[in-house]
Amino acid sequence: MSQPLIKYTLTKQGRQPEWLSSDSRAFKGQHSTAANKPGKLPRFGAPQDNIYLGIAAGDPDSDGTPDGYVGTIGSKSALQTYITEIGSAAGYKVTTGTVTGVQTSVTTGLSTAWGQTEYSGGLSTTTSSKHTASGVGTVATLSGSTVTKVVVVTDTPTGSTTATTDTAVVVNAASTLSGVSTSVGIVTTSSSGMPEVGVTTTTTTTSTTSFTYTDVNSSSSTSTSSTTTDDVTTRTDTVTTSEYTNYETSYDYAAEATRLWDIHQAINS
Repeated sequence: MSQPLIKYTLTKQGRQPEWLSSDSRAFKGQHSTAANKPGKLPRFGAPQDNIYLGIAAGDPDSDGTPDGYVGTIGSKSALQTYITEIGSAAGYKVTTGTVTGVQTSVTTGLSTAWGQTEYSGGLSTTTSSKHTASGVGTVATLSGSTVTKVVVVTDTPTGSTTATTDTAVVVNAASTLSGVSTSVGIVTTSSSGMPEVGVTTTTTTTSTTSFTYTDVNSSSSTSTSSTTTDDVTTRTDTVTTSEYTNYETSYDYAAEATRLWDIHQAINS
């Protein structure tokens, strides 16, 4: 009995089908893609609205297939074509994190200098030049948006008040930020129903910043050591700051097709 490579969905209960292969080498849940076409009446309802790749426990029955069965992929070339279509639509990339910068800061002094409530000297700090490196591929970029300013102006018959809230866009200091701001104004009027009170007009202007930034992060670690000579203790703190950059390279569809097809062949050999 063969165990074919298939396309399938979850069960109506949202579980993996029981008829998938139980072989320890088998795979399931690979390369998820939407089961329904945009703008068309849905063929599959939740939780069966995603199609996955896996290995079935046996060939489909010509008299009828189980719930969740979508189809069989019968060759390595067909598998590669299928994965390429899915990956191209989803924008598959290989992301590799690389250490691209290292810098150390060493602070040395008597242990008594470290313990001062009000620092009066006795510590010396040496900071190294930043060692930089590069990775393979293109630096990954991310995007987002956030409300960076809200201005509320309230006009009443007796005067006007303005309240402003600013929120900065914050990314890791190792990254590079760029953005464009857009503003949306909302005007509301209200009346108490008493003519002598008048009408209150509130104008709320929201500035939303859309931005992109490089996928770079940094982290720091501190190590402490002490030495004692003639009852005098010297303490040294070393702070190491590392910069990590995510680089993107093209996805190797042929290699992935080979990996999955080799598993299928090994199970059926």
